[in-house]
Amino acid sequence: MKASQYQKLLRELGSILQEGVHIVDADGTTIIYNEAMAALEETKREDVISKSYRETYPNIPEDESTFTKALRHGMATVNRPQTYLNRNGKEISVINSTFPVYDHDKNLIAAIETAHDITDIKTLSDAILEMKTGSAPPAPTADAKIKKYLFSDIEGKSKNFLEALQKAHKAAEGSASVLLSGETGTGKELFAQSIHYAGARREKPFLAQNCAALPENLLEGILFGTAKGGFTGALDRQGLFEQANGGAILLDEVSAMPYALQSKLLRVLQENYVRRIGGTKDIPIDVRVIATLNETPESLIDSGRLRKDLYYRLKVIEIVIPPLRERLEDILGLADAFLDKYNKKFGKQIWMLEEGAKNKLLDYDYPGNVRELENIIMSAVALSDASHVLLENALDIPAKAAGFDGNISEIKDLNGASLDDFIEAVEKRIVKRCLADNGGNISKAARQMGIRRQALQYKLRKYKEIL
Repeated sequence: MKASQYQKLLRELGSILQEGVHIVDADGTTIIYNEAMAALEETKREDVISKSYRETYPNIPEDESTFTKALRHGMATVNRPQTYLNRNGKEISVINSTFPVYDHDKNLIAAIETAHDITDIKTLSDAILEMKTGSAPPAPTADAKIKKYLFSDIEGKSKNFLEALQKAHKAAEGSASVLLSGETGTGKELFAQSIHYAGARREKPFLAQNCAALPENLLEGILFGTAKGGFTGALDRQGLFEQANGGAILLDEVSAMPYALQSKLLRVLQENYVRRIGGTKDIPIDVRVIATLNETPESLIDSGRLRKDLYYRLKVIEIVIPPLRERLEDILGLADAFLDKYNKKFGKQIWMLEEGAKNKLLDYDYPGNVRELENIIMSAVALSDASHVLLENALDIPAKAAGFDGNISEIKDLNGASLDDFIEAVEKRIVKRCLADNGGNISKAARQMGIRRQALQYKLRKYKEIL
């Protein structure tokens, strides 16, 4: 294939790719500049093709240019954030990769740059940091504009839930790392805030970051900060660990953090210092880390989403919050609490649930947990008429999934047993029967029961004597 044909092939490939692609030859002259890059930088292709990259990026200092690093020094840039002004003076933020290209004789022949537009995400992350910068938030009061949760806000009396709550109370007495695991909607952030505001650090900052919400490069900067000159457009800026110094940081869905970044977090936890992106100075910190997981640690480690060493470093205190389907005796109490909350919010006066409504609530398994129950009650109250009783047909609950019919008549010798013991006996029988029906296949048994595989694994650990 001739050189001209290769070049045409590259141009066609560049037109297909959604990523921005910019290729310059060994002299720095642009030979390929695709439509995605032109749209990203709001520049016409004809104003860039056959021009020096220095003309295209006059606002980037030469010593910060990734093209300069590739062409002059043979340096590759891989997935680095870059913020710069385009030809029209508009600020652009991208995740940039630039590579030098050599021929068979190791002569430099070109440099290839790819860019993914993160301008909107970068603006959002900057706003997050700006909002979180400042003095420590006060302990929660009745006049606080943003709700801060305390243990008194937590509703529940089931045995397994009270065990988790008691452990959380004890955790509040110290400063050790806490790992909260539980399905989505079980109240992990409520537990995290309660632990912080009941402890000695209550007057210090409590900052939270969802690790699944941002790309790796931006998340690293938000957590650990950036140093001026670390990359194009970087400013000296504190990360959340520095801002939370003396207080606590909540890392929500920590397993969503990229694997490489998990190792950096592990080092911070072990050494108690951070180093900003692009910086050389180690900054000592004193921050309590509270992390959350939406799945069992074992499944996350087995699937390669959570580092085992990070897990053991975080689980100094490990609290498992049970799903609502394992807290049946809490459902009606929570429903009453939500009735009171949304009566006040919507100006209604619903005093009670009719028996049919209670049975309907108790018969549902709540894949969305407490959050789903709250949404069901909120919707029912908001749409209710002037009645003082919430009727069964007012509850928007999905039809019960087809699956195993747990015949409680099979459970014998439970006269005088507590409700917790009775429910546990029924659940054991259902788990054992479904496993037997499916030849011990956990995934198939979970589908038959209408629950997630991770939930069944939790039950198997809980009832390990039935295996």
